[in-house]
Amino acid sequence: MKRAWKLLIPLLLAASLVGCGGNGNTQTAPAPQTETPQTAPQETAAPAKQSVYPLTVTDATGKEVTLAKEPQRIVSTSPAETEILFALGLNDRIVGVSDFDDYPAEASTKPKVGGVVNPSEEAILAQTPDLVIGGISMEKPVSDKLKSLGVPVFVTHPQKMDDILNNILMMGVITNRQEQAEKVVAAMKQDIARVQEAVKGVKPEDKKRVYLEFAPGWTVGKGEFLDELVTLAGGTNIAADTEGWHPISEEKILKSDPDVILYAKGVTDDKTGVKLEDIIAKRNGWDTMKAIRESQVFGMEQNLLARPGPRITQGLIEVAKAIYPDLVI
Repeated sequence: MKRAWKLLIPLLLAASLVGCGGNGNTQTAPAPQTETPQTAPQETAAPAKQSVYPLTVTDATGKEVTLAKEPQRIVSTSPAETEILFALGLNDRIVGVSDFDDYPAEASTKPKVGGVVNPSEEAILAQTPDLVIGGISMEKPVSDKLKSLGVPVFVTHPQKMDDILNNILMMGVITNRQEQAEKVVAAMKQDIARVQEAVKGVKPEDKKRVYLEFAPGWTVGKGEFLDELVTLAGGTNIAADTEGWHPISEEKILKSDPDVILYAKGVTDDKTGVKLEDIIAKRNGWDTMKAIRESQVFGMEQNLLARPGPRITQGLIEVAKAIYPDLVI
């Protein structure tokens, strides 16, 4: 699906739980076992981890959020959080999503509540939610209005890989799906370990230089999970001396002479309608760049890399395959 870059940048900036601090959760203790007359010991299943309500957690804004009971009607205004909720098996409890939610396919069938940044208060309230989950970019007046009406709002802001994993675990606590969340995180950690094992033999001097472009003229530096994906994949981000999302000069890119260029597939310039891959291919002087000369320019599925959710490690694998195709299979 084509997406204008001016729309993509806010989503990328939004997709960045740093504040997973004290969650206020009290775990239930295993029930004591009683004596039985049987001579042979019986195996008993370990008690499932249960969240205890009322439950108070702290979100990415530092605000405490109290849930009186286990959420039954959840609205998510963040595509990444929606993917997490589905991964935790909460399909039937999701009653509203943003206009951009498209994964899994069932997300597209859920009632839409507007944008990521400025969702419709009316559309959200129409779903009578007992929990709203959104990204840090959600406009404060929207969240304040919902809170004033007694609707709990939990804001997330994962910026690093550990934040993403911790955020999934936090979603498990909030929704009483702790064991499911732990399974999701365990699988993601296996993906990370697979990539790290594959590229561990790359010497520092042999690490490939990588340029990321997910909107015309925009790249990402340190402090964001996209930069970390390149690092985990054994590459070196040419913008590693900067922080966050920002425009980058063509002069710096040419001077860095990247070995690999990764761009977002499906992104177009909203003024000209030209695809990002065509913009890159036609830039003056870029034909002298190593990545262009050696055809090391790869389009990435933007949602795999731009959404800090369960699929981010699939994105990591794709990045690693693009940088080191002979090492990561």
